[in-house]
Amino acid sequence: MTQVMDDKLAVIVGLGKTGLSCARHFHAQGRPFKVMDSRFSPPALAEFETEFPGELIELGGFSQQSLLQASEIVLSPGISLQTPEIAFAISQGVPVTGDIDIFSREVKAPVVAVTGSNGKSTVVTLVSEMARQVGISVAVGGNLDGRASMPALDLLRSGERDLYVLELSSFQLETTSNLQAEIAVILNLTEDHLDRYASMDAYAAAKQRIFHGARQLLVNRDDPASEPWQDGPAKRWTYGMAPATGDQDYGVSMKDGDSWLMRGSRHLMPVRDIALVGRHNIGNAMAALALGHAVGIPEAAMITTLREFGGLPHRCQLLRNLRGVDYYNDSKGTNVGATLVAIESVAERCRGEIVLIAGGIGKDADFSPLLPALERYVKRVVLIGRDADKLARLIGNRADIMRASSMEEAVNEAASSAVDGDAVLLSPACASFDMFKDFAHRGRVFTAAVESLS
Repeated sequence: MTQVMDDKLAVIVGLGKTGLSCARHFHAQGRPFKVMDSRFSPPALAEFETEFPGELIELGGFSQQSLLQASEIVLSPGISLQTPEIAFAISQGVPVTGDIDIFSREVKAPVVAVTGSNGKSTVVTLVSEMARQVGISVAVGGNLDGRASMPALDLLRSGERDLYVLELSSFQLETTSNLQAEIAVILNLTEDHLDRYASMDAYAAAKQRIFHGARQLLVNRDDPASEPWQDGPAKRWTYGMAPATGDQDYGVSMKDGDSWLMRGSRHLMPVRDIALVGRHNIGNAMAALALGHAVGIPEAAMITTLREFGGLPHRCQLLRNLRGVDYYNDSKGTNVGATLVAIESVAERCRGEIVLIAGGIGKDADFSPLLPALERYVKRVVLIGRDADKLARLIGNRADIMRASSMEEAVNEAASSAVDGDAVLLSPACASFDMFKDFAHRGRVFTAAVESLS
């Protein structure tokens, strides 16, 4: 096949929110572009046709000829670099990029870049709230809350801000070569997305791309996967549950019988004053403090935020207490690591045992790390979704198992199993797309079912 490259034409692959944001960006620049999608009715089609009547669009497949004629392919995060048509175009020398790299070419203000398997949205929101406390004009987006997020390029449409805070997924980072963030962090790494990546090393390699060009970096001392693979001149900050040492380290130590957050040798605030609940949120609080300090947010404003910010929806969110049973919505628990944290956090507050609602699309994950927590804290598991059988085989007789065909049925089964002092926890350890639009939709359906209990 002969390659005839147009020296200006960008081919945007995928017409979801990200693809639409790329089209808007190129249109504003006056740059020619074409959009293609393997679906005949992609989610942003109606908006695209309204905003850009007459622009080139190809639906129902990926045209190899169009890809080979592109000056660059702009790949949406949901489409893998291993897609055969994309892989062949790459082999023929067509450059591939994504919206985050395009964003990095245009942005002038500092960027805080956050990735990791769990805790990203909480940390990103904390940093943005800290900035707003002192009147810093901040824009927040990327992968924050998945489909509800503002794509990075759309953040630029409202004018330049003082600060940008981006939550970045491994999918976005696959096509990110030189973000040049002011500060970047991998909060943690647990098994996830192994339906897309051949191994954990491949997943980790995608995450590592967040450090490319970063002027400062933050490392979680409690997770080796947070360490950059390559040394460089970037200024280094750290955080962890052990006492801090240097002035660029955050940690925890005892003072007058209480645990305190520290920076270096200075005590900042008692841990019990953090509004967020759960041991994992101590780490999230320290990460936010370090990121905020690195971009000049005053310490007093950051501590005020930690005292006031109670958390995001769908993350170990206490919905109600009914007849002595607490109901928690942790629909954002889409992988094993997140569900482990949720079980342990609820167990800390629960007088009795946990009834867990779990299941969905397991993403080829190994669920076995859940077993010790199930044996210790969970008396019954209500299974839903596509991979319910896989979970049931793994759990065996370690906990009682019930099945449900809908979230409403699952909630009713869990409620009938729980007694005074117990907790019902939705933390699926799975993606939601077999039964719901996304994790937020799943959480809303769970909330409505819990609220309807009499």
